[in-house]
Amino acid sequence: MNKAITVDPLTDNSVYGIQQVQYTVDGVPGQNFSDAISAAAFYVATAIEEATSAYSAVVTARQKKVDDLGIALAAFNETNSNLPPKNQKSKDTAEVKDYNRVKQILDYYEISINGFAKTMNRGDIQKAVTEVQYQMDKEDNYLQQDLVSLQSFISKRDNAYNTASKIVKKTNNAAQSTIANIGG
Repeated sequence: MNKAITVDPLTDNSVYGIQQVQYTVDGVPGQNFSDAISAAAFYVATAIEEATSAYSAVVTARQKKVDDLGIALAAFNETNSNLPPKNQKSKDTAEVKDYNRVKQILDYYEISINGFAKTMNRGDIQKAVTEVQYQMDKEDNYLQQDLVSLQSFISKRDNAYNTASKIVKKTNNAAQSTIANIGG
């Protein structure tokens, strides 16, 4: 759909020396100012709505990533708790809880952890916990920024629709007042 508004001068029509015009809105000629301004206002609102939808998808993806990283973090913490107390041998290892799921999460988000294996020692588990926490914190910061942006887009969208509605009402009121003043 061609979302364009063009001004078309009416030939040889002027009122008090001012050229009279009509508008082409979305390829439909002969439209009045009210039609043109209403269409423009709704185009803006619709464009903002599309951007809002895109940001919403980004926020949803970031929330899923934080949730998935939380699953990996919980698995590493549970694995760590299965190790003997710290005063035991430092070479003790434990099998990573839900290893396949954790590996899938790390691979999906392209997170590389040195020493990540099906069985890990305390030091490697601590490195893994630190890395996953870092990734979660980083993603959570991005998520917070995106939520602020999303809220801004929602506010702008609401304002744009409100403005479009006001324009339509004002142009309708102006048309009714003109008709009433002429005596129709």
